[in-house]
Amino acid sequence: MRIIDIIEKKRNKQELTKQEIEYFVTEYTDGNIKDYQAAALVMAIYLNGMTNQETTNLTLAMANSGEILDLSTLNETIVDKHSTGGVGDKVSLILLPLVSSVGIKVAKMSGRGLGFTGGTIDKLESIPGYQTGVETEQFIKNVEQVGISIISQTLNLAPADKKLYALRDAISCVESIPLIASSIMSKKIASGAQKIVLDVTVGKGAFMQNIEQARDLANMMIAIGKLAKRETVCVLTNMNEPLGFAVGNSLEVIEAVRFLQGHMIEDLKQVVLELGAYMLKLARKGEDLEENKIKLLENIENRNAYQKFLELVQKQGGDISYIENLEKLPKADYIEPIYSEKEGYIQEINSKEIGKLAGFLGAGRETKEDEIDSSVGIVLSKKVSDKVRKDEVLAYIHANNEGKLNEAKLKLKEIIKISSKRVEKEKVILEIRR
Repeated sequence: MRIIDIIEKKRNKQELTKQEIEYFVTEYTDGNIKDYQAAALVMAIYLNGMTNQETTNLTLAMANSGEILDLSTLNETIVDKHSTGGVGDKVSLILLPLVSSVGIKVAKMSGRGLGFTGGTIDKLESIPGYQTGVETEQFIKNVEQVGISIISQTLNLAPADKKLYALRDAISCVESIPLIASSIMSKKIASGAQKIVLDVTVGKGAFMQNIEQARDLANMMIAIGKLAKRETVCVLTNMNEPLGFAVGNSLEVIEAVRFLQGHMIEDLKQVVLELGAYMLKLARKGEDLEENKIKLLENIENRNAYQKFLELVQKQGGDISYIENLEKLPKADYIEPIYSEKEGYIQEINSKEIGKLAGFLGAGRETKEDEIDSSVGIVLSKKVSDKVRKDEVLAYIHANNEGKLNEAKLKLKEIIKISSKRVEKEKVILEIRR
């Protein structure tokens, strides 16, 4: 078998066999296929697409290119949750302790933020003492003992995906539905998931900019799931404005904890309950989605979900006094309000621009080596369609650098757009695909 023949075949819009795809993934991961040859094949895939079967074969080949996490000792149906990324997305911090509190085992390997999107691991690491780098054996033991563990990726999961993603980025071939779908699903399969609930974000602060792209991605991942015998549900959610109010690591932890204590922001509540209801359904903990939502709400009201979050933090070395008294978490040197200069209605809060601004303050990273400042970020006071009076607070900027603070003030006033006419509130849950 020769890579040049595989490139020619895909260039000519022909379907690659399972053996050809496995050969490419294995040889490229091992360094026997050159980057320029892999780039030629990736470009051919980008231009000509892949069938569902091809994409599934690519997914499984990438999943099998490294270690596979074996969660069979838990004797449970493991339902994994994944988001395609967004701004203010603290859903995992809330949802995972919540579903664990109703009896679903949660064994979650999460990622760090890059660019304008945040990462669950960065948020958890803003809690003093919380250990994300837990070895696999201890990870599984934690799940057995308290029902939940959330760690950073410690295993060598899907190394082919890491190489291919870096290559796609370098040759401007990131925006390919088969390549995005296989990247996401290969990591889910490698991390031991038997059932998968995907939050496919759509809009200004998401990778999928419109509903058509999101549907294509969701349909492809569902098809991969069926062929790989992993039941998959995709919930398409709105990411035109940030989710919740807080954007920034410890700021989002505070918002998540308050949510678990019963202070629920409406858009965040809708996403958490929708994803959670499907997680319960896939785990065979309840067929009726509305009843599942009621069950989840009960475990917020009775503080069981909050207690589960405390157990998670304590089990992984975190100091729970910072959760029990949120005032103890490190604060930024400057916390300054931004006031509205006119009366009207919030027309737009571009989530991508908010994410970039939070990153500029130090809450995000451009490269994996960048240090994160967990105390900085933005806390909004309004959502799109809300009425606002002149001199009313629109948001608070949390900064540790006076120059950046002043620049952020000017930028934030441009990002938050106000209209004199009433603005209609957009739907939060856009569609369910399964």
